[in-house]
Amino acid sequence: MHHAAQQFAPTDDTLMVVPWLDPVVDSVGHDVRSQYAEYFWLNILGPTALWALRRLVLGFDRYPLGYELDLPETASALGLSYSANTAGTFVRALQRCVLFGVSQPVADGLAVRRRLPPVAARHLARMPSGLQDLHQTWHVREVSLDDLSRGRTLAAAMLAAGDAYEVVERQLLALGVSPAAAVEAAADVNGNGNGNVNERTTVPGR
Repeated sequence: MHHAAQQFAPTDDTLMVVPWLDPVVDSVGHDVRSQYAEYFWLNILGPTALWALRRLVLGFDRYPLGYELDLPETASALGLSYSANTAGTFVRALQRCVLFGVSQPVADGLAVRRRLPPVAARHLARMPSGLQDLHQTWHVREVSLDDLSRGRTLAAAMLAAGDAYEVVERQLLALGVSPAAAVEAAADVNGNGNGNVNERTTVPGR
């Protein structure tokens, strides 16, 4: 999801950092410290923004509900410049994270994704051909390993978020779930009534 319209400009030297809770991405996304992030999201965010994102997420290992970040100290630890406006490289890195939808401003702070979604087709199209081929191989491997479990997890998350059952199958297809798995996953969730497939689904690992 692209968040170009959102603006981020800290007004203090400290910032509250909280996890961005997204049931779908949290279920099927990739850890910010994963090889997937290294190969594909690095191309989108750039090295400075990716390292800044990883440092923010690292704080959740100790403070899972959120924490107060010292901006000058963190910038210095990463070897980046910091100023209270948007001129410093650290603040520009945080702005880039917002721009590409891996974080978003919230009241008095910043919500940060702990897991990254699959890269969008528009970003993939701008990557070198070798990286595109690698992503295709990566995608085929993941789908073949656990496509049905992924579809069930996504379908349950969609219903829990309030989506109508009638649109679930179409949304699964849009997210890259294979047609056969999308049909079966949607039918399974509909059969359970409340969309709870926890007893039947193993969340795909990344």
